[in-house]
Amino acid sequence: MKLRPARAVRSIHSQAWARYSIKKPRKNYIKALPHTSLLIFRMGVDKPSHTVRMSLVSDQYVQIRSNSLEAARQVANKHLERELINNYYFMLLPHPHSVIREKKRATGAGADRISQGMSLSFGSPSSVAARVQRGQTVFMLKLPENAKEIGRQALKRASSKLSGTYSIVASSIEKPKRTAAVARQQ
Repeated sequence: MKLRPARAVRSIHSQAWARYSIKKPRKNYIKALPHTSLLIFRMGVDKPSHTVRMSLVSDQYVQIRSNSLEAARQVANKHLERELINNYYFMLLPHPHSVIREKKRATGAGADRISQGMSLSFGSPSSVAARVQRGQTVFMLKLPENAKEIGRQALKRASSKLSGTYSIVASSIEKPKRTAAVARQQ
């Protein structure tokens, strides 16, 4: 079955269906958990020389499917890897736990006679998504001061793959100050 567009699942109208227990299978709301497209959450190398932290922050309450998070991760990581070879640290923060259910419907000629319509439309699990709050960070990036524009471009490319609106927030990473006790120990 073809993947439905993101506009069909991005707004949140009901509670999340995420109960999947291996230890207590009788208490499951979901009998078979759909697979997630996300396998990698941390990319690059976290170095102490990174002085800038950039974040992609959500401007609205939205639900993002795992395949769009994976597409955004890949496009940003590819740009960073091409421009800054192992001189960045890139992290995906939300984890897709919410299970999206959809009622399978027949399409084509005569589908109205075959399909049951939307009666009892609880549906079966089709994919997983992450619920993102307003102001929550989706991607976090650490890089050197001279690569700010490259990081901004990578996060902009990532936001084009996600449904909803996002803003890019940049801040400097403060180094811990050495106290007199630490200086004496060395």
